Amino acid sequence: MRVALVGKGGVGKSAVAGTFARMLARRGEPVLAVDSDPMPGLAYCLGMPVDDAAIPEDAVVERAEGEKGPRFRLRPGLAAEQAVAQFAVPGPDGVHFLQFGKLRSGRDHFRSQFAFRQILAELPVDAWHLVGDLPGGTRQPFFGWGSYADTVLVVVEPTAKALLTGRKLARLAQAKHAPERIYAVVNRVRRASDVDDVTDRTGLEVIGVVPWDDEFAAAERAGEAPIDAVPDAAAVVAVEQLVDAVAGERTS
Repeated sequence: MRVALVGKGGVGKSAVAGTFARMLARRGEPVLAVDSDPMPGLAYCLGMPVDDAAIPEDAVVERAEGEKGPRFRLRPGLAAEQAVAQFAVPGPDGVHFLQFGKLRSGRDHFRSQFAFRQILAELPVDAWHLVGDLPGGTRQPFFGWGSYADTVLVVVEPTAKALLTGRKLARLAQAKHAPERIYAVVNRVRRASDVDDVTDRTGLEVIGVVPWDDEFAAAERAGEAPIDAVPDAAAVVAVEQLVDAVAGERTS
């Protein structure tokens, strides 16, 4: 399973992604949670007190003059699986966490981006389940940071701006190199018509519905993993059902 979550900034995709990764890992699956958002928040939603876990500078080399390919890449002899073993941070339930670093890292951040994308591209499909938190908005969600994913979940809350972003993402999903599967996850639902609004405005099939949940929201605000802070909350249960639904679609 290679799942990427995208949507307008602030719709709760990091909290859904972190809970999704933890739920999947609790089933005994090897899960690598990957954060390509330049303003990372996935680590906290996983229950990890990680401020920055960028791929270190000495793991990346610059392309030699006259050499073809990306400007930066993993140093010779360092394969993607080895890089994950060395640099991914272990967390609760056996989840491992990898990010390319925060914007403040400057040049190192730029080098880390290339290595991060190389790892995701070259990591064997059967090595890990990938659950990714993509940057908010519509900039290259499928063809850039989300290119590793076979399933993209567009997280939409029933607000005008979030619905507009969801509709734009749905249009991008019709492109030639779009992912195999793309669905909507309706977050912070207060009434049944919210789900109909997302379907009507985006044209996407809804695969998951996460209700508005004060306890879940409070955990997010406090920088806590909802699955730890409020494990029985309705929204946590809904994300577990989302894992079931995505797994079922992949085997159908």
